[in-house]
Amino acid sequence: MKTYNIALLAGDGTGKEVTDEAVKVLKTAGKKYSIEFNFEPALIGGCAYDKYNTPLPDETLTIAKNADAVLLGAVGDWKYDKLPPEVRPEKALLGIRKELNLFANLRPAIVYPELTSISPLKEDIVSGTDIMIIRELTGDVYFGTPKGTEIKSGEKFAYNNMCYYESEIKRIAHRAFKVAMQRNKRLCSVDKANVLDVSRLWRETVLEVSKEYPQVELSNMYVDNASMQLIRNPKQFDVILTGNIFGDILSDEASMLSGSLGLLPSASLSDGKYAMYEPIHGSAPDLKGLNVVNPIATILSGALMLKYSFNLDDIHDDITNAVRKTLKQGFRTKDIEQAGMEIVSTSKMGDIISDNILQE
Repeated sequence: MKTYNIALLAGDGTGKEVTDEAVKVLKTAGKKYSIEFNFEPALIGGCAYDKYNTPLPDETLTIAKNADAVLLGAVGDWKYDKLPPEVRPEKALLGIRKELNLFANLRPAIVYPELTSISPLKEDIVSGTDIMIIRELTGDVYFGTPKGTEIKSGEKFAYNNMCYYESEIKRIAHRAFKVAMQRNKRLCSVDKANVLDVSRLWRETVLEVSKEYPQVELSNMYVDNASMQLIRNPKQFDVILTGNIFGDILSDEASMLSGSLGLLPSASLSDGKYAMYEPIHGSAPDLKGLNVVNPIATILSGALMLKYSFNLDDIHDDITNAVRKTLKQGFRTKDIEQAGMEIVSTSKMGDIISDNILQE
C-alpha cells in the first residue's frame, strides 16, 4: 500500500472543523484506492502563539519540511489583534511560505452551474467561468527590503519596497505557462508597466519566457483594467499570471464570482518537494464550534494536493466529481443557501461528499 505523510496545520477558529472534513474525504478516497494518508498535526497561528509565544514554532516547520505535503486550515482571531506585528498569527503564513520557498500560488476560480444564482453578478456574466490565477508568493512588497517605519521631517514615515529579481519572475512565468499548456493555452500577464519599473521588468521577462511556449497565446493587462475586466467579463480569462500584491487582490476579487469564499481552494508550490494546500477563506472565529462553515474549499484543497504533489489525478477527479454531485443533489451549507435546497452542517457535507466518492 502506497503511503503519503501529510503535515496537518488546522490553525485557528474554524480551521479544525474544515480540515477534519478534508481528512475524512481523503481517508475515504484512500481506502477506495488502497492508499494510506498519514496526518501529523502541528500548531500554527494564534494557537501556536498561546503555547510557544510564536505563531510559527520550529517544531511545526520541522514537521512541515519532513512531510510529503502540508494541509492548512486557517489562522487568525480577533483576540490577537493587539499583538506586535511580528507575532501576529498571520505572520506565520508569510513565514512558512518563505521557509518552504512556496513561490507559486495557484488559485482556481470556478463558478459551478448549480450556484450561478448566488454570485453577486448576473448569471449570464459568470456562467461558465473557470479561471486559474497564478500569483508569485515570496517576493514583492510583502518581502521587499528595506522596509520599516521611522521619523522623517518630523513625522512618521513608513515604507515597503516592491522588488523582483529577473530569476524570480522567470520561475513563476514558467510555472504559469506550463499550467496554461494543460488548460486552454491562453495566459494574461497582469502588471502596472505604465508606471512601475518593477512591472516593466516583469513584462519584459514574461515576454522572453513566452518564446519557449509558442503554443500559448500571451496577452498583457494593467492591473486596474484587469480588476474591472474580472467583473465585466470574467470568461475572457483562462490563466492569469501576476505578482504578489496584485495577485492577492485580484484572486480575492475573483473568488467572489463563485458567490462564496467557502468554495475555493489554493495550492502553494515550490520548485522542489515542498507544497502547501489551503482554502482561501479566513478562520471565521465567530463561527467556531457551530458546525456551520463550508468545508468544500478545504476538501478541494486536499484534491489539489493529490494532483500537484502526488500525481494522483484519478483520485483528484473523484473528489471534484463528488463535490459537484453533492451540489447537484441539492445539499448546501449556510453560505451557499438557495431556496428549495437542503442546508447541512459542516460535518454532514463531508459525510455526503465521502459517500459520493465511494459511488464514483
